[in-house]
Amino acid sequence: MYTAQGTIEKSHLLAQHQPLVRRIALQMMSKLPASVELDDLIQAGMLGLLDASSRYQDNRGAQFETFVSQRIRGAMLDELRANDWGSRGLRQQARSVEKAIQALGHKLGRQPSEGEIAKELKIDLDAYQSLLQEIQGCQLLYVEDFSKDEPDNPFLDIHAQDARQDRRGSDDPLEQLLESGFRHQLVDAISALPERDQLLLNLYYDEELNLREIGAILEVSQSRVCQLHSQAISRLRAKLKDLL
Repeated sequence: MYTAQGTIEKSHLLAQHQPLVRRIALQMMSKLPASVELDDLIQAGMLGLLDASSRYQDNRGAQFETFVSQRIRGAMLDELRANDWGSRGLRQQARSVEKAIQALGHKLGRQPSEGEIAKELKIDLDAYQSLLQEIQGCQLLYVEDFSKDEPDNPFLDIHAQDARQDRRGSDDPLEQLLESGFRHQLVDAISALPERDQLLLNLYYDEELNLREIGAILEVSQSRVCQLHSQAISRLRAKLKDLL
């Protein structure tokens, strides 16, 4: 509801757009580890909503909901950065899974099962699945993948190779990866994954289904989808390192 001055009454604003804040928070939660609290994201989003209401100018032509959606998502991202959910320890755990998958892949000549990965990590299956739940939200690429502290890292190698080919090109690692052969390597790595992993990644990233919808298709729980997603990303990183 707008007042005579064109501003939005805060109480009405919060009530009207609370479902939007919750929807954005749930979308982000599907890509974050279990340690992140939904209520914390919603609280940050509500603050972003209030900030957006004071900044919005109707005469600029942008739809209000589009404008506030960006502000809400930005406020949530700021909250996540402030709390450093993707800690170095969490990424190290993700790498331990990735290394176990890579080692077993070389040894067995195929993608290892969950039980085999757990055995390689010297933990039981329940502990391994709990670990997958924790590392949910870890990314395909990290900033550390371009760190000179890991000179044998193939992600760093392809970045450096592309930079040498065109010194005048962009200094952005993402742009250089896209311009290199990385995209083709990624396609090859995905095609080498188990069929269920390929389906999950397609539903998640291409079809943009949420965890509940993917769980219904795979006939598993939402928490199980989280575990399978984490494992698929670990398999993908391990295969990419071999291909690169």
